[in-house]
Amino acid sequence: MPKEHILVVDDEEDILELVSYNLKKEGYQVSVVTTGEAALKAVGMKPPDLIVLDLMLPNVDGLEVCRLLKRTSETQHIPIVMLTAKGEEADIVTGLELGADDYITKPFSPRILVARVKAVLRRKPKGMVEEDAPILAHHLAIHPGRHEVLVNDEPVELTLTEFRILHFLASRPGWVFTRYQIVEAVHGDNYPVTDRSVDVHVVGLRKKLGAAGKCVETVRGIGYRFKE
Repeated sequence: MPKEHILVVDDEEDILELVSYNLKKEGYQVSVVTTGEAALKAVGMKPPDLIVLDLMLPNVDGLEVCRLLKRTSETQHIPIVMLTAKGEEADIVTGLELGADDYITKPFSPRILVARVKAVLRRKPKGMVEEDAPILAHHLAIHPGRHEVLVNDEPVELTLTEFRILHFLASRPGWVFTRYQIVEAVHGDNYPVTDRSVDVHVVGLRKKLGAAGKCVETVRGIGYRFKE
């Protein structure tokens, strides 16, 4: 049975060859295009299972391709792994907020690229576990229905905001979220949270979790993720 179909979008021929070769070696079906316009056309003709998308494209750039795909119901479910040059933190943040699933900075190791692609494809639709399902990982037990967190079977008292942040991140292990995305996910009328205060809540959360707090990882310049 053939593996998933991956669309690779990059205007550099050597990058296309490198990515395509390594993905095909893993058994994936691979299509390649060199422009944003061609990417949108290719997705319209045959939606892939995942897109490896360079952000620096002529005319219609990668961010615009991501924006168009993620706001269309027929294509918003397609995972996107962004390729970015170093120093493009602002673009990475924008891409993640638009709905991209992961990113890799150039130059990159082909083995890391393949590993990231495999990780994204393994995730459930939208990368989420069932909303009320308990989460067990890293000596943690998170019970959404009871708003209860156990570390090594010992209860830990968290504020509602701390609990919401932990549950949001743990529901999507490995996904990187910006502070703005975390705010959007956990804010409530009675528990105001700002992007600046997210750092404070995370510090408090880690302290209460003790050694298990290492599972909440800082992604420099971007935000946070829950360790896979």
